[in-house]
Amino acid sequence: MRKFKQVDVFTTIPYHGNPVAVVMDGDDLSTEEMQRFARWTNLSETTFLFPPTVPEADYRVRIFTTDVELPFAGHPTIGTCHAWLEAGGIPNSDGFVIQECEAGLITLRNDDGLAFAAPPLVKSGEVDDADLDDVCAVLGVNRSAILDAAWADNGPGWVAVRLVDAEAVLALKPNMAARSAYTIGVVGTHPTGSTAAIEVRALFKLGDSLGSEDPVTGSLNASVAQWLLGDGTLASPYVAAQGTAIGRSGRVHVNEADDEIWVGGDSVTCIDGTVNL
Repeated sequence: MRKFKQVDVFTTIPYHGNPVAVVMDGDDLSTEEMQRFARWTNLSETTFLFPPTVPEADYRVRIFTTDVELPFAGHPTIGTCHAWLEAGGIPNSDGFVIQECEAGLITLRNDDGLAFAAPPLVKSGEVDDADLDDVCAVLGVNRSAILDAAWADNGPGWVAVRLVDAEAVLALKPNMAARSAYTIGVVGTHPTGSTAAIEVRALFKLGDSLGSEDPVTGSLNASVAQWLLGDGTLASPYVAAQGTAIGRSGRVHVNEADDEIWVGGDSVTCIDGTVNL
């Protein structure tokens, strides 16, 4: 039996965020066994903790979707770190936790919630007409509904579009079957004085999937922050709301410090026990 937690990320309310399964001791498990378990949990990601292999790191983690292993992902990083700290993990440095994963060493701030530094964009800039037509087909809107668009790809392939406001974002009725593959982020601003500055939706369809909406997305919020802080649409710090359209209440906190954009939020453990693995 191995210690196991299921953590809801980017929320303080159980079952309102984005869950990640965390196996607290992955020692002696093969890659095939980890992938099989991740497929069985049927969550977007499942992680496995190990002792670090380098002295700078506090722990090592491997991150699996139902199909493949990932080098890094946002909400699994925060959820796994939450689980490690809750289980008694003691960081080497005050105020920071260093995660070792396939992408290398990831620094998390540990003050008033966990946050990771936004990774660099691998693709940015203007979106061409053909790609915008694909986005509009999935969103079910005319081109005139899009105020601005940009590539905001930090790995998953995100193309981001901004609508007139949060109400327009929440009113969308996406046609998930309109295109064979996509990763689309949609944002719109809330009225001044609202608890959240923007509303975010993340739509994706990969491989043979039917297409779905992610409850709360660390990677997309990181790249949207780089885009909208960079062009002056938003000012730091701010809070992004996500998951509203599918009955969640995710909250992502974005802040600029130490010449980095930090993306974080709260987590709550919903399941704490053991798993026969």
